[in-house]
Amino acid sequence: MENVYGNPHSQNISSKLTHDTVEQVRYRILAHFHTSPEDYTVIFTAGSTAALKLVAEAFPWVSPGPESSGSRFCYLTDSHTSVVGMREVTAAVNIASIPVRPEDMWLAEEQDAAAASDPSGQPLHLFCYPAQSNFSGTRYPLSWIEEVKSGRMRPMSGPGKWFVLLDAAAYVGTSPLDLSVHRADFVPLSFYKIFGFPTGLGALLVNSRSAPLLRKTYFGGGTAAAYLAEEDFYIPRESVAERFEDGTISFLDVIALKHGFDVLERLTGGMENIRQHTFTLAQYTYAALSTLRYPNGAPVVQIYSDSEFSSPEVQGPVISFNVLDDNGNIIGYSQVDKMASLHNIHVRTGCFCNTGACQRHLGISDEMIKKHLQAGHVCGDDVDLIDGQPTGSVRISFGYMSTLEDAQAFLRFIIATRLRPSNGQPLPLATPGEAGALPAESKAQNAVPATRARSSPSPQEDASPDSRVWDNSPTTVDAVSLRPPLLETTRTQQTPSEKAAGIPDGGLGSHIVTNLFLYPIKSCAAFEVTRWPLGNQGLLYDRSWMVVNHNGICLSQKQEPRLCLIQPFIDLQQRIMVIKAQGMEPIAVPLEENSKPAQICQSKVCADSLLPLPPRTLHSHHAGS
Repeated sequence: MENVYGNPHSQNISSKLTHDTVEQVRYRILAHFHTSPEDYTVIFTAGSTAALKLVAEAFPWVSPGPESSGSRFCYLTDSHTSVVGMREVTAAVNIASIPVRPEDMWLAEEQDAAAASDPSGQPLHLFCYPAQSNFSGTRYPLSWIEEVKSGRMRPMSGPGKWFVLLDAAAYVGTSPLDLSVHRADFVPLSFYKIFGFPTGLGALLVNSRSAPLLRKTYFGGGTAAAYLAEEDFYIPRESVAERFEDGTISFLDVIALKHGFDVLERLTGGMENIRQHTFTLAQYTYAALSTLRYPNGAPVVQIYSDSEFSSPEVQGPVISFNVLDDNGNIIGYSQVDKMASLHNIHVRTGCFCNTGACQRHLGISDEMIKKHLQAGHVCGDDVDLIDGQPTGSVRISFGYMSTLEDAQAFLRFIIATRLRPSNGQPLPLATPGEAGALPAESKAQNAVPATRARSSPSPQEDASPDSRVWDNSPTTVDAVSLRPPLLETTRTQQTPSEKAAGIPDGGLGSHIVTNLFLYPIKSCAAFEVTRWPLGNQGLLYDRSWMVVNHNGICLSQKQEPRLCLIQPFIDLQQRIMVIKAQGMEPIAVPLEENSKPAQICQSKVCADSLLPLPPRTLHSHHAGS
């Protein structure tokens, strides 16, 4: 019975074991943040977002009235979507939400000390800010907590008592947080961002002085000391954690946290070591990226940062950037993401659920955001450029398991795909110097003098796949040898991006199709045709098949780059598709639907639900993956 855990709301042996083990995990969490149960309470939630929503719903907001301006909800514009989303809850109770820019916090007025020390009868306000920006890695002063709470700094003018919510989700994964010094009222966090497991489990750390102010409207299983089903009678439990943890918590995942803390301590020696390790890697990578230049002197990347990566006090192990061509034009982050996937490098792209910081660093106005939406761009998609302007960036992050080899692999990827020398060998990388800084001679090597730059390949040279994909110049075609017939220009419906750009209908002129390529199997190789029939969805049989794994999930080159080595060929006369790949026998797939009864596989591609029949679903073991 040592490892049998029951529902903690029961009183049997296994349930008591669960309750006691969960309580020990709470103590371990508080010890990790240098505090105790006397000063803070751990409320388990479904994640940091759920913790933020809990605060928004339970904070004692005071609506404006004849004698009071009411409470205020202030948040830093460099905040996660989940923080900004709290304003929808406050708006429902007529509470004003005030966005505060980072630069304005430095100019925040000092409140009268007497008013701050006597908050009786004054409204209660809440100020939220991140310990670390999840967009750029900027670390904001933890001293703001005490300065705002004491009244020495205030996000906006007016009477009232201020409470501080410190969004620590991005910060605590790589840095220690001492709550005995920086006594925030509310601290949401995600354990997934600390350990990588379990997902869907976070916590809200509540200051004991602030906990009595929280009000709860809904009560779920395990939160009531007593209630009546036929009368409006309900008494909550005395424990703050039990009062706010509706239903059965994910106790098996909570118990797993103990092993996460044990492993973290055993492998690294503590969070201070993690902070120095991850910052050194980020500092080294930042220094190397900053020195990369094209032969004409143009930078290879544009980095979005508020610091020079001088100290882990002001900068986290995050680098947000965009790749540039030698003319200074930004290469879309989707293209960078696809190329990184081929090199087995995982990056995050877009605005990272932080529109405020994204706008500030990329120079995107509010009107441009609305214009991008009209053009079809939404958060999280792969529309990376509109009218030549970026809609987001690329982000790399370092964790406690990241190594110097990881950082150098990323740098080699950038160098090999943007600055490959004429002999085809990647440019050499320097080793990091003390504290992660590049030595002077290393910077000179990465400056890429013109004599070592890649020369334009001759037509006879077989350009590497990297250089072909990244090449922004148009492909030249011998129109005389092809002699295609000049088709009559037809008017087509404008795309959303054309409308947003103000291009008149039909203003793009005529085009000549010089080559036809079909991709019968998604993410696999193409085959070229000179003429081809049309179907209901475009070119007949184009993207009609996909490769799925044993779970029925469609595979793409992001997960399996070798898919591009699978070569399909369609024989319209024999009504078959022949699939070839190195090291395997050819597979013949009939073009017509199989009349034999078989299991149907449902999948989703590009947000569209698909219901393909088995003949058009190629399981990955056939593809040799």
